[in-house]
Amino acid sequence: MKSQIDIVFCGELRCGALPGIMLIGLSHRNMTQERVLIVEDEENERTGLAELVSGWGYRTDTAADGVEALEKIPVFAPSIVITDVKMPRMSGMELVEKLAEMAQSIAVIMVTAQKATDTAFHAGRLGVQDYIEKPIDFRRLRSILTNIGEIVNARNENETLRRRLRDKGALGRLAGESTRMQEIFRLIEQVAPSTASVLITGESGTGKELVARTIHDLSPRRSKPFVPINCAAIPETLIESEIFGHEKGAFTGALERRTGCFELAEGGTLLLDEIGEMPVATQAKLLRVLEDHKLRRLGSKVETSVDVRVLASTNKIPDEAVANGELRQDLYYRLNVFNIHMPALREHKEDMRELVKSLLADMNLKHDRKVADVSEAVLNMFQTYSWPGNVRELRNTLERAVIVCEGGLIESKHLPPGFGQSVRPVVNDPDAVHLGVGTTVGEAEKLLILKTLQATNNNKTRAAEILGISLKTLHNKLKEYGRPQEAAIVEEE
Repeated sequence: MKSQIDIVFCGELRCGALPGIMLIGLSHRNMTQERVLIVEDEENERTGLAELVSGWGYRTDTAADGVEALEKIPVFAPSIVITDVKMPRMSGMELVEKLAEMAQSIAVIMVTAQKATDTAFHAGRLGVQDYIEKPIDFRRLRSILTNIGEIVNARNENETLRRRLRDKGALGRLAGESTRMQEIFRLIEQVAPSTASVLITGESGTGKELVARTIHDLSPRRSKPFVPINCAAIPETLIESEIFGHEKGAFTGALERRTGCFELAEGGTLLLDEIGEMPVATQAKLLRVLEDHKLRRLGSKVETSVDVRVLASTNKIPDEAVANGELRQDLYYRLNVFNIHMPALREHKEDMRELVKSLLADMNLKHDRKVADVSEAVLNMFQTYSWPGNVRELRNTLERAVIVCEGGLIESKHLPPGFGQSVRPVVNDPDAVHLGVGTTVGEAEKLLILKTLQATNNNKTRAAEILGISLKTLHNKLKEYGRPQEAAIVEEE
């Protein structure tokens, strides 16, 4: 079993300046007694850094290369390793790979004199924490060590809760006992304590936002804001203002200063939902903010520093979105440090019972009801239905059933009229959806959506309700079908 490795990429370490740096106004008070192993082949730099970190209240030991580090780890039992990248016998990257195979949780800070991009992409698969470019800022290094201490504490606090939830087939607001869902739970547990960017993929309605919320709730940022923004629901002319904010008079209609989502999420987490719908020009500005941690409001000449963890989601296949020019390749690489793919509900129906239980608990609380379960007949109907709207459609179906159910058990009569029935052509009915052999699922879905819109006189809120999907999903589908004008209309769900 691989352990969680948090990796922090730092710039060039200039230990010749260490004695002077040690005199700056930093407290020597021991707050954590964390053990830090420093791995560096240059003796002066190794000794100087050990003295500096010890002065901050940490217990330290040193190793001249990766081989010696592996010998000392079982004895010294560090919670943090600071390692150079280029060393004889065993490099820093080789050491990280070895640590990833060890059954213990060790945070790693890598010190490199080179650009971190290529190394970060490779090591990021093990769980990137953060990185800074050279020359190294020792105040920043201490801040990183402090943050790692908070992450370790957060892990300890959440460990018992996570174990109890997983034993019940749940993690946060997610539910499922299948192998696929348990693997997703494991990935969430790995990445949540870090500050790594995460790209969450999957069809509409699979629970991508729930994954993002769970990552936030299990992270050291959980006491700070979680701010989701739907890039598909904001007109292209307003999205920059929504994300970065604007100053008064920045454009026509800007009557006052507006704080953007980045600043609203300060210290917390920002979810960029449907990132593939963001204009490419805005994606370029977003990439700069992610790299520099600074933004400039529209109409402002001053840059503002931000401390925000960015998560992103998309219902598109990322590689195809990049190939089609919908998603910048460099932004994709920056966001895809860690990927979590949510399966469609039809792909893990063995979780249906757990999902129903979890959703019923939410519905009972929301509507002050006491519906205990669904009947076996209803469960069988759920198991055979294809659920094009995924878990969101299941939630909507159960919510309606809870409201109309007068007892403690949901029966088939409580489900929406015609639930689970196949779409069949009706003779001489001009509004019928005609399907034939060779019709793809995507084509059938498109026909059904467009016919439903026609029947509701283009009332998208009503159409989404009839179809059992969210309004956001309907807007996304219309954009896929080449109807951007209709999809741009914003309605309340």
